[in-house]
Amino acid sequence: MKSIFSFLSFFFLLSAAHAQFAPQAHLSGSTAIKGDSSIFVAWATNCTVQRGYRDIAVPDSGFATAGSDANGAGPYDQNVVSLGDSGIATLTFASPIINGPGSDFAVFENGFANPGDPEEAFLELAFVEVSSNGTNYYRFPAASFTPESPQISVAGQYTNARNLNNLAGKYIGGYGTPFDLEELSMIGGLDVNHITHVRLIDVVGSVGAHASLDTGGRKINDPYPTNIPTSGFDFDALGVIHQAPTFVSNLGSTATVTVYPNPVTDKLILSTTDAQAITYTLSDLAGKLLLQGNTAGYTSQISMAAYNKGLYYLTLQDTNGNKWVEKITKL
Repeated sequence: MKSIFSFLSFFFLLSAAHAQFAPQAHLSGSTAIKGDSSIFVAWATNCTVQRGYRDIAVPDSGFATAGSDANGAGPYDQNVVSLGDSGIATLTFASPIINGPGSDFAVFENGFANPGDPEEAFLELAFVEVSSNGTNYYRFPAASFTPESPQISVAGQYTNARNLNNLAGKYIGGYGTPFDLEELSMIGGLDVNHITHVRLIDVVGSVGAHASLDTGGRKINDPYPTNIPTSGFDFDALGVIHQAPTFVSNLGSTATVTVYPNPVTDKLILSTTDAQAITYTLSDLAGKLLLQGNTAGYTSQISMAAYNKGLYYLTLQDTNGNKWVEKITKL
């Protein structure tokens, strides 16, 4: 399955050489999402940064220092943390990101527009990877058709967003770059309806020995070198568009139960922070009991494949008698 996905990604990127991607924010056809959009239902709750060098070719340059890890958590607010060359930001969430209709999350950087050309902007880029277990990460297939020459520097040189796809930082500050988990749905080992971690990896924009390559093997040309405290990708925020609902008892239990995906087509997943047995029942809107059982460990599955489309009630009860009730939509 992985080999099929890799082939399709490569074919797509080759085909894209004869096309253009979405343009910069404000322009017709752009996919940029404003930071104050009501489409966001949550934000990253924790950010851990592994800083990269100010200049990867000059280790004595030290590491990027601007901002703090905490700047990467919470809503878009124009406060950033700089990753440095090949620096990494790892983000976690109160509840997993799920694969919903269209884009599922968006990443914010602080690029700025070219005052003389709305098509162009000063952009610093990052790869985006996701994980459903915090250990195995999978990268969105990234494309950069920005010419490799001349090397983009920090001195008033700009990038056209139409040449970029699936790279965080494609859009100027205040506008998030969206990502759709459906693009990774064919990867074995990744549960796109239970994304617990997102990792951002700074693109080293050098077109020389330290170049970062897109999925098609092209060098990604972005500002380099940036031997300053704000070196590399300047991460602001990650906004969640589709998130698994989390139900927390208000009756004194410490367990948090996550049920996803909802709506569901096949398997309904029950994930709990407490390994105690959770009793579950599934009933229709008339109250007829359809299924009952107990969870096993931290994660269990309920097959919904045999049920008709419509609404159902899922009732969960822990060993202390605390209950959670939620409507489940079967598609």
